[in-house]
Amino acid sequence: MRELMPSLALGVTRIPMRRNPHPSDLSALMAVRDVAERVRANVLHGHGAKGGVYARLAPVRSDDGVPEPIRAYTPHGGSYNYRPGSLSHRVYMAAEGFLARHTDVFLFESEYVAARHRTFVGEPRCQMRIVHNGISEAEFVPIIPADDQYDLVYVGELREAKGIPWLLDALASLRGQGRALRLLMVGSGPDAETLQAHAAHLGLAEAVTFEPPQPIRPVLARGRLMVVPSLAESLPYVVLEAAAAGQPLIATNVGGIPEIFGPSAFDLVAPRNARALVDAIAKVLDATPEDRDARFGALSTFVQARFSMRRMGADVLSGYVAAFAARDAAVPSRAKAHATAPQSA
Repeated sequence: MRELMPSLALGVTRIPMRRNPHPSDLSALMAVRDVAERVRANVLHGHGAKGGVYARLAPVRSDDGVPEPIRAYTPHGGSYNYRPGSLSHRVYMAAEGFLARHTDVFLFESEYVAARHRTFVGEPRCQMRIVHNGISEAEFVPIIPADDQYDLVYVGELREAKGIPWLLDALASLRGQGRALRLLMVGSGPDAETLQAHAAHLGLAEAVTFEPPQPIRPVLARGRLMVVPSLAESLPYVVLEAAAAGQPLIATNVGGIPEIFGPSAFDLVAPRNARALVDAIAKVLDATPEDRDARFGALSTFVQARFSMRRMGADVLSGYVAAFAARDAAVPSRAKAHATAPQSA
């Protein structure tokens, strides 16, 4: 945030929030309102389920100089990834349906989440765009391997939903085959202690190193192969960043990950399947350097063509413009109303 500050004309305001619904959301909502009114915001754009609530429900008061801002929402999987039919899923989809009526433009980050919205909430009645996450040209610079590399690396939240127990089971199986593999796990999360205990139970205490969150590229340099064993995802940046850098990569066939892999999606593995992870990991580690470079170089080229930051920015702005135009077409602007109103003495 400090590095971004010089580039942000409206500054940065950090507001505490809980991951799940909580009474403190009311004070956060009022804080968002206060910031929006202070900077005279034209757009309130919420990312993720909780950010989407704040952006769409903040009671921003308009004045004669600034009309009410448009409300934009980018889902990031979250509420859409609960098991269909479960109580949590029904509650969150009902909430998404209510909030959709307060949305001017949906900017879905993947075809996957857009399809989930259509299936469980309904076709958006406002403007919508598919705006894939984008990455900068710097992310495509090849990574120089570290001198002492781990065989496998994981980067992300330490949660069971990320599929880490299956990764640990796969590592135990691979070591049981006589492969003395080591795993570096970088991240934090509510299941950290449970996962460390599971690693110890499998006899992996010396084979797995846990480290706190840190920038991804130096971490990728420390591993021969990145593994993303998630049970559910939207369009994860860690996969984009690893793919862009040409990092050897194994991921599960969930959420929007197939959109990142494109023509290579057949290489993805089924979630909750340690055996599939074992086979996929062994295939990459046993491949010749030339075959690995060709496989993951092709993936990098595909990502560069489809997931650029420039394209993402243009698509977001296009969504904003469409939302402003739709609002102006539906309700005459205040300026037009004032121009035709009789003047009083």
